[in-house]
Amino acid sequence: MDATYWFMFPIAIVIAAVANGAGIGGATFFSPLMLIVLGLSPEVAIGTALITEVFGFTSGVTAHARARTIDWTVAGRLALFAAPAGIVGSLLAGVIPDTVLKLVLGLGLLLIALAFIRHQPHAEEDASIARGENLTKDFEERRVVARDGEVFNYKLCRHREGQLAAGVGGLFVGLISTGLGELNSFALIKRCRIPTRVTVATSVVVVAVTALAASVTHLIELASSSGDDLQDVANLVVFMIPGVVIGGQLGPRMVRQIHPVRLIHSLGWLFVFVGGVTLVEAIIG
Repeated sequence: MDATYWFMFPIAIVIAAVANGAGIGGATFFSPLMLIVLGLSPEVAIGTALITEVFGFTSGVTAHARARTIDWTVAGRLALFAAPAGIVGSLLAGVIPDTVLKLVLGLGLLLIALAFIRHQPHAEEDASIARGENLTKDFEERRVVARDGEVFNYKLCRHREGQLAAGVGGLFVGLISTGLGELNSFALIKRCRIPTRVTVATSVVVVAVTALAASVTHLIELASSSGDDLQDVANLVVFMIPGVVIGGQLGPRMVRQIHPVRLIHSLGWLFVFVGGVTLVEAIIG
């Protein structure tokens, strides 16, 4: 183990803060970074990104739990579908060619970018939810009271659709390390109109559990292939894990300081660039 990747410590702090603040997977940033900038193989990049994400999002879970904005019932129901799908995706990643994985990652980032760029403010939706306008008789009523006194009343709806989104997102987490947080946000905010703060906090829990299941599978695959791969992973995580633990605590605070729409739009354009570079690297590499 050496200090080759020391610079990943401050980078990990920033990425984990943004990821936990926006409710998306930090591996969305880490995988392309390690593929393109560090030149690592997809197996090492995706596996390392997931291992790091587990620690970053676990740190984020503790912060959101202290804020009391997690809907544990929703998180548990979604994780039941997302975690097993993450294991399946990890197993598939071990047999799919590197070039194909890079192409899928690049296309996935572009799709995420499109969704982020087209994202609209949820202020009006959150206001109508706060007034109880979505509390119809057809759905299960939920109530979350945050530590700061803010009260969230809403209804759970479209259960199967949300579980399907979680399953598809979990599959992509195992396959290319990203996609679950973004699909959760779409299903919970757009389709079911759960308040944004609750959605972000709940999604962090689901992604943490799924990343744990997928990363363990990736580690088993790496252990059976090459000792050099495991050494690369160790050299990276020794700096990245402390960084994401710190960033995970900063994220929930950051989300209340930065305009969420501005943050999401900026991330969208960043993903356009990263996704494009990933596709070019896959095609000409």
